[in-house]
Amino acid sequence: MGKKENIRRNQNIHDIKGKNQTAEEDYEKVAMKVSEVSIVANFILTALKLLAGIIAHSGAMVSDAIHSASDVFSTVVVMVGIKLSGKASDKDHPYGHERMECVAAIVLATVLAATGLGIGYSAVGKIAGGNYEQLAVPGVLALAAAVISIVVKEGMYQYTKVYAKKIDSGALMADAWHHRSDALSSVGALIGIAGARMGFPFLDPAASVVICFFIEKAAYEIFMDAIDKMVDKACDDEVEEELRECALAQGGVLGVDLLQTRVFGNKIYVDIEISVDGSKTLRESHGVAELVHDAIERKFPKVKHIMVHVNPADERKGTG
Repeated sequence: MGKKENIRRNQNIHDIKGKNQTAEEDYEKVAMKVSEVSIVANFILTALKLLAGIIAHSGAMVSDAIHSASDVFSTVVVMVGIKLSGKASDKDHPYGHERMECVAAIVLATVLAATGLGIGYSAVGKIAGGNYEQLAVPGVLALAAAVISIVVKEGMYQYTKVYAKKIDSGALMADAWHHRSDALSSVGALIGIAGARMGFPFLDPAASVVICFFIEKAAYEIFMDAIDKMVDKACDDEVEEELRECALAQGGVLGVDLLQTRVFGNKIYVDIEISVDGSKTLRESHGVAELVHDAIERKFPKVKHIMVHVNPADERKGTG
């Protein structure tokens, strides 16, 4: 490889690293901005729903307020996880800290599940008591609070989901679903409160049971997504096929013998074995490997590390 080729390769590496650094900075900036908005909105909603639940004598609305309060804590956990995951590699963590975001998502899921179980346990106790006539009939203020919560939380879900997809953040997406679960729980609260006001007081605690179900479902999905990223789950077939096609498109590559991927937090690690003409010199084969390495890093920003191994093509099997 000549001097000009070395200069060009070094420039390509510099450009790729520069883009990756900018992407990491944008990732954290966007995540922090969305999280801050989420905390403010949840804090206001928690105060509103708790006040409405107490004044209007609605257990469902108080349960919903507790759910919103857990959202504040969960978002703080998300912010800490994203901040830690953005730390640069060091001697003790040569592969980086991306999995800290997965840890944050697992903590969030655990808190969410515990919150839901607490709400469900309290509601089931009231229903099992059977003294429905002693249950207070919720006031109209609780209805208004439920409607406001549904609108705000659904809006927060859509807002957070857009940015979670934009920066591909599992923890931020988990927080988005936390908003959606809160919106759904408010729907349950609305139905329960309305039913109680129509003469069916048991519907108020029954709504809390529905809220519990939605919370547990969201917690399970968040937990399983984080676990998949913690245990080196492979990329989707579609992504792997795109990686394979990218490698085959590079000059000198006669085939892809092996392709393995693993998701590491919100990043991807790739191991690939390519076939090249066995008569090429070591320097020439190394050049082909570098072409594949650089092309994949340029086309797939999520690829943090790629290992390219070169095999001599088996002439008896052709170049397939």
